[in-house]
Amino acid sequence: MKIYTKTGDTGQTALIGGRRVSKAELRIDAYGTVDELNAWVGLLRDQPVNAARIDLLAEIQDRLFTIGAELATDPDKTVRKTLPAIIDADVVRLEDGMDDMDAKLSELRAFVLPGGHQSVSFCHLARTVCRRCERVVIALNAQQPVDPLVIQYLNRLSDYFFVLGRLMAQDLGADEIEWKARV
Repeated sequence: MKIYTKTGDTGQTALIGGRRVSKAELRIDAYGTVDELNAWVGLLRDQPVNAARIDLLAEIQDRLFTIGAELATDPDKTVRKTLPAIIDADVVRLEDGMDDMDAKLSELRAFVLPGGHQSVSFCHLARTVCRRCERVVIALNAQQPVDPLVIQYLNRLSDYFFVLGRLMAQDLGADEIEWKARV
């Protein structure tokens, strides 16, 4: 099987269900941004500081594939295959993960600047891509309904990355630089 099909050479792609659409459509942007986020999560998973979190990060990548598949499905077609779906327990898993990490961290009393260590910066990049992904999916939802759990999961995931970045900074002995507004 060749990876290239030449069917996208004219700026069109196929949704799950077969309908061809412009690669510039919001639905394509949405699942493309999910794919970009998934690549950042892979980079986070590869950071030595996250060795103990590798299973949860791989699970997050799996859920992002689930979201991508849902977004890539033609909402006007019945698909013969059953696709996986995001469930309430996926959101709870992120919340529990944040609660566990928060218990190990000092109270957050100010905004912190992204950075302090390259691995932490990767986490903040994942967080900001996740926020963009959430915005694109919300825009798509305004045109065509998206499963509310997908939006909730993406919202919670960006929060998860913020807390993870703080824990990674702590684990790495990196300073958290508080933002001090110039007034």
